[in-house]
Amino acid sequence: MFARRIESLRGQMALEKLAAVLIPSADPHLSEYLPERWQGRQWLSGFTGSVGTLVVTADFAGVWVDSRYWTQAEAQLAGTGIALMKMMGGQQTAPHVEWLAEHVPSGATVAVDGTVLGVAAARALSEALTARGIVLRTDLDPLDSVWPARPGLPEAAVYEHAAPHASVTRADKLAQVRGAMQAKGAQWHFVSTLDDLAWIFNLRGGDVSYNPVFVAHALIGLDDATIFVADGKVPATLVESLARDNVHVAPYPAAPESLAALPADATLLIDPRRITHGLLEKVRASVKIVEAVNPSTFAKSRKTAAEADHIRATMEQDGAALAEFFAWFEEALGRERITELTIDEKLTAARARRPGFVTLSFATIAGFNANGAMPHYRATETSHAVIEGNGLLLIDSGGQYSSGTTDITRVVPIGEIEAAHKRDFTVVLKGTMALSRARFPRGIRSPMLDSIARAPIWEAGADYGHGTGHGVGYFLNVHEGPQVISHYAPAESWTAMEEGMITSIEPGIYRPGKWGIRIENLVLNRAAGKTEFGDFLEFETLTLCPIDTRCIDLSLLREDERAWLNAYHETVRTRVSPHVSGKALAWLEERTKAI
Repeated sequence: MFARRIESLRGQMALEKLAAVLIPSADPHLSEYLPERWQGRQWLSGFTGSVGTLVVTADFAGVWVDSRYWTQAEAQLAGTGIALMKMMGGQQTAPHVEWLAEHVPSGATVAVDGTVLGVAAARALSEALTARGIVLRTDLDPLDSVWPARPGLPEAAVYEHAAPHASVTRADKLAQVRGAMQAKGAQWHFVSTLDDLAWIFNLRGGDVSYNPVFVAHALIGLDDATIFVADGKVPATLVESLARDNVHVAPYPAAPESLAALPADATLLIDPRRITHGLLEKVRASVKIVEAVNPSTFAKSRKTAAEADHIRATMEQDGAALAEFFAWFEEALGRERITELTIDEKLTAARARRPGFVTLSFATIAGFNANGAMPHYRATETSHAVIEGNGLLLIDSGGQYSSGTTDITRVVPIGEIEAAHKRDFTVVLKGTMALSRARFPRGIRSPMLDSIARAPIWEAGADYGHGTGHGVGYFLNVHEGPQVISHYAPAESWTAMEEGMITSIEPGIYRPGKWGIRIENLVLNRAAGKTEFGDFLEFETLTLCPIDTRCIDLSLLREDERAWLNAYHETVRTRVSPHVSGKALAWLEERTKAI
């Protein structure tokens, strides 16, 4: 099937006289999770991972993926004729760009849909190809002619995120954005990123799996704003509510026209990493472009005190759901047939019973033994493991609640586990604790904190191929910037750690074909005092679920580490126990006993 689709694409390439076609994992909003209409890389190749780039020539097809997806991509690409191209961490130039520059002959043409190609990526690609005399074409969508049943725009309704959970009004958020625009000398600001739009306008939707966002663009002026969204998605009452804040609703296809119609002497603020090449091309040359990170990116990352309180309450409910799930799991293990799919089903049901639950925040990862060694593994109906025998079970899951977003990873023992299991688990736990306990200067660039979590793991002669932490939204995307704790990311000025940010801490160790371990909590940046050297921050651990002490090699823990874990478990027990009873409460009390 996938080989036929690639051949169909090659037929169209021949008609257009194209030497190569590039299919990124992207949509016109540069989203992480894509609406079905823009899942072209998956449709063509069969690789279902959330990140990857497909390149097709007359005699080659390959998907570039990073180490999180190597095992998954190898299995899914087998028999398709599409090569797995492994990306290594820390590369400064995208490897598929280097490959195109080296393998496409001078004078030939490479095509990519400019409407889904970020400005920064387009510049890097154009520079690399032009240096080799290769022509870059961005004015066509290669998928349109080969995807006969291509989905249309998503149709889920847009709704308001209201008080008390939306603690800052739409008018106040627009005032914040406009203040940043004026500071940059801009009269206009164009926003395409869906979570920024949802935050600015206090709106939510259901167009993207796991993220409560809606497909739209917005053009914000100093006095009014326009949201470009598909017809029929915004109810009439909400249109009226928006109008009271001088926010207008226009058809989705009109967004490029609005950019083309900007006054010749206008100044437009855009984020080159968050707008596509195709859209920016619509702006007339006389318009002055100011490039900066979207102001809303910073604002939404710094949760207010009210939002932090809502998130703390959400974590108690999420912790209660986890307690109910694990109580069932431990009792059912060995008595019922439990698969990785069962875990997803039962855990989702436990969360769904909690107040304010809307949906999962990402697809649950339940990986037993070797499957846990794939950081982004997902069980399917045709390929999943039964939870039986001996080993380690990794469960990475999360929920979207109207009062916050959760993301947690826990590892539990199944049957008898080995000393090697316990050693790896304890080393990862030491990494989680080391960063959780850190104190650091306000404004430090977040990638610089990565080595704190990795140090105990490096000391053990191990490492992991993904970042240690990502920002998390407030009833928004589970992956949110600008902060990221990863030495693979550049330590740019906008990655500075500020009070109110929520970030994951999730180091791991993965033994391919054997087991995987990751221990993840969400933490909140909070003030930690001021000295003559400046303001300091520390982390408040938000996640409330026991870390399984049966997996710990106690001989590897220092007394201060034991004290931190005991204090954490006491907090978990105190705050979650009022929300559970019966078997769930008994499980919670057992799993939070001091070591």
